[in-house]
Amino acid sequence: MTRGVGAEEDVCRWLAEREGEMLALLEEVVNIDSGSYDKAGVDAVGERFARFFADHGIPVSWRRGETYGDALRAELACPGSNLKPVLLLGHRDTVFPKGEAARRPFKIVDGRAYGPGVADMKGGLVINAFVLAALAARNAAPGPVVVLMTGDEEIGSPFSRKIIEEEAAASRAVFNGEPGRASGNIVSGRKGGVFLHLEVFGKAAHSGANFGDGASAIGELAHKIVALHALTDLEAGITVNVGTVRGGQSVNTTAPYAEAEVDMRYVTPHQRAALVAEVERIVAASTVPGTHARFTTRGDFLPLVATPESERMMATYKAAAADSGLVVEGEFTGGCSDAGFSAAVGTPTLCGLGPVGGKAHSPEEYMEVASLVPRAQALARAVMRCEAGR
Repeated sequence: MTRGVGAEEDVCRWLAEREGEMLALLEEVVNIDSGSYDKAGVDAVGERFARFFADHGIPVSWRRGETYGDALRAELACPGSNLKPVLLLGHRDTVFPKGEAARRPFKIVDGRAYGPGVADMKGGLVINAFVLAALAARNAAPGPVVVLMTGDEEIGSPFSRKIIEEEAAASRAVFNGEPGRASGNIVSGRKGGVFLHLEVFGKAAHSGANFGDGASAIGELAHKIVALHALTDLEAGITVNVGTVRGGQSVNTTAPYAEAEVDMRYVTPHQRAALVAEVERIVAASTVPGTHARFTTRGDFLPLVATPESERMMATYKAAAADSGLVVEGEFTGGCSDAGFSAAVGTPTLCGLGPVGGKAHSPEEYMEVASLVPRAQALARAVMRCEAGR
């Protein structure tokens, strides 16, 4: 096993020589539809990465799921080491519908790569895969290194959360390959988030002849929307957004049913309990007589909160980035990620280590091509510098 500065430079040279291969793999996986509910597509992306690891002599294993994409695990063992692994985390699913890849396939224009999921986060997956391959090729791993690629992050990781928590708890550090910020920074903190499905039940009646016999679920939902939005406290970092609403039977019927999807974001764990309690109070109360409501949790992200250990990791990564020609700072974002799950089990975690990009979840999503190799080199250096026992 090679060690020290020479080993780092050897790994970085290996990566620098493979930008074309990295872009070719990225093009392949971007051109595979892999929306969170498209299990076949998410698994097809996983199979492509599994072939990549096999080509580099890295064994893989799978955790199979019936509804969502399987979890792919690749491990670079380090015989004789008593260190816990370093975990490189990422997700294969995107927010885009079936057919999106055919409508706007991968392309590069003026130094930017475009396509569904190119930054969020197939670019980060490519970096994780090539870093693992580089460490294997140059026999330079500082201890065991694991790559975990899940398939349901965009909807709160209902299948993968337990797997992430198990892998993180068994690791000494977690580097999550979500896209780097448009500023070039990485992510040192994230909000937590809860996705709720709210249902309101009323009573149908003819809105002209028998209006008094009815109870409008839409009317009740309107009251609840106002109350939910009033929970937003921008200074405290709390936001509540009713993103979709549906309901009603016909224009001349009092609505027997209405539903909404609600996005709640918060900064610290203690804010979550108070926020959920307020939602429970709003849902239980009825303004329109004859209506009642209920809600279910569809997704639940934990916040990524900085700790002394993660701050030391940040210093290590910043130095690694500097040696790769990058100036990087930590940045807070309101977006959620699986990094909250790994941090919550007590393992120091950094996020946003993928290539620089922007406009995620939109047709304008892009990745800065020139950032691909330097960010891979920075990650490789940081992995090799991870402190023993962390």
